[in-house]
Amino acid sequence: MQHDNNNNNVNNINNNSSEENLNCHNRNLQNPLTTTEPHQEAATDVLLLPLPSNNSNNFSSNNTNNNTRRITMQQPLNSVFVNRSLHLENIKYYGFDMDYTLAEYKSPQYEQLGFNLVKERLVNMGYPKEILQFEYDPTFPVRGLWFDTLYGNLLKVDAYGNILVCVHGFEFIKHHQVYELYPNKFLKLDESRVYVLNTLFNLPETYLLACLVDFFTNSSDFVRVERGIKAGDFLFTYKSIFQDVRRAVDWVHSDGDLKRRTTQNMAYYVKKDKRLPTVLSRIRESGAKLFMLTNSDYTYTNEIMSYLFDFPHGADADEPHRDWKTYFDVIVVDARKPLFFDEGTVLRQVDTKTGGLKIGTHIGPLQPGQVYSGGSCELFTKFINAKGKDVLYVGDHIFGDILKSKKIRGWRTFLIVPELVRELHVWTDECQLFAELQNLDIKLGDLYRDLDSSAKVKPDISQLRTCIRDVTHKMDMSYGMMGSLFRSGSRQTFFSSQVVRYADVYAATLLNLIYYPFSYMFRAPAMLLPHESTVAHDQAHQPPPPPGAEASSLSSAVAAEDGSASSFSLSSTASKLSSAVKGSVEEPPLPPSNNTAATVTTPVKDGKDLHRASSIVHTRPSTPTVVTHTHDEDYSEEEEAGSGAESATDKQQRDASD
Repeated sequence: MQHDNNNNNVNNINNNSSEENLNCHNRNLQNPLTTTEPHQEAATDVLLLPLPSNNSNNFSSNNTNNNTRRITMQQPLNSVFVNRSLHLENIKYYGFDMDYTLAEYKSPQYEQLGFNLVKERLVNMGYPKEILQFEYDPTFPVRGLWFDTLYGNLLKVDAYGNILVCVHGFEFIKHHQVYELYPNKFLKLDESRVYVLNTLFNLPETYLLACLVDFFTNSSDFVRVERGIKAGDFLFTYKSIFQDVRRAVDWVHSDGDLKRRTTQNMAYYVKKDKRLPTVLSRIRESGAKLFMLTNSDYTYTNEIMSYLFDFPHGADADEPHRDWKTYFDVIVVDARKPLFFDEGTVLRQVDTKTGGLKIGTHIGPLQPGQVYSGGSCELFTKFINAKGKDVLYVGDHIFGDILKSKKIRGWRTFLIVPELVRELHVWTDECQLFAELQNLDIKLGDLYRDLDSSAKVKPDISQLRTCIRDVTHKMDMSYGMMGSLFRSGSRQTFFSSQVVRYADVYAATLLNLIYYPFSYMFRAPAMLLPHESTVAHDQAHQPPPPPGAEASSLSSAVAAEDGSASSFSLSSTASKLSSAVKGSVEEPPLPPSNNTAATVTTPVKDGKDLHRASSIVHTRPSTPTVVTHTHDEDYSEEEEAGSGAESATDKQQRDASD
């Protein structure tokens, strides 16, 4: 289970249920899509992450085919959510991580195991035996927190480093105290100071750091100082405590009992689902190839995967049992991601009988049924003859799996977020809170409805602000002590911004692929900006009135109909505006009828000007007659040629004629 714990590298990211609940959701959803799935319950395709939206427009389908339906949130846990359009038909290779992807560990049992083992290791390193009394609380930690090694605080931040929540031990720091520690409630992502707890393996570590800070802060045997804890002549800085925890976690994963304890009680720690061999088999039937790329060693990988595929049958009930390795075309262990996506390591072949490595460097090709260790992405893609966008890689590690494979190699990315199960439950169960918040926003807008810059009296919004804050707090606490993984109130978290930026699609489990055909087009809804989501399309834009009589007559017309200049109908004003300015705006000249240059004639004052005007040719851009703009990231070259875009042959013929 050599899962990548080198999370400091992540710091380089920014340096370079009822019908009423369902109805509440439909008001908040943006651009629901349609899906065709002939043999399965329709899956759900919705906008990135269940976030409140200002746009409530729903696209309905007029297709009468019973197999096609308008997507709603009826099956959210079976959904794959889309950030960037992805056409599965273009994917030639599906790659999978193992830990928390193919093998999903049970929560909180698995986190509890890791938490206890790290505690024991710290005691062996010299920490007080009292810390063995700590008990893991799954309601406290959440992924994506920053640990500030200077002040010992856990921070929940937004995409830009603005602090949303600050916790010292178990003490939630108040706003004025946060300002004292962090000017403007902001902290720069500096790897020498900040560690990002981004992975599911970090959850026990997150809670243990809070426990230790709380223990040392409140213990009578220690004195709290600004940047650590003092006991007699000894000073324990928060950074040194953090480093000890990091070493203990690494030791537990590499040399400790975590693997042994996991494999001794697989049923208690590892989820097993008979759909897994079916999904992998169907991917291969679609014509694509599969590979597994994991940081775990072969011995542990073999035990976990053998358990996951331990069924009396194969992919289907009428097929015989198959060894797990037969489901993959290539298997790579000890990959050491994210190093694998950079310079990599030596590629060697694994002796599957002993688990040891064969001597010498493997120089290819990669053989089906064999297992390899290490290597690099450059060498790997060369062996399988794949371009970046031919590969869809499925993993849970936002940095080691998703970010690096996307930024460095251009792979398409599928992020596994098991927390979506909890997030979606809260999203549906607490619908009334979201509806209440929307109503408060409407009331706030009503207070300002008839006011403009001439207003002398300010409306009293203090009570509404208090209500909005209280409702938002209730929403946050519905997810847990640290709130949602993806947001704090109306602001998206740092983790959420990484999901948006680097994951093309994401889901609670890779098994959700079973609900989609492997020719499916995951279409990303438009990410609307505020000026797009709050302005309806029927509010037609008109040019502003020119100064003078026309503008005066327009103002008089509006005032006469509505009785005041501060309250009027946009539609009626638009029609008056159109008639008022008609004829006053010069129509633009028609573009040239062909692609030849157009000579612009200007007034001539003398002979020199005449010579200059006749010798300088002014060209105008021609409107493209074929598709030249990139509208969809997943637009293949074959589709481009079929859409009427100019082919290489057409270009040669045109150049010859020119």
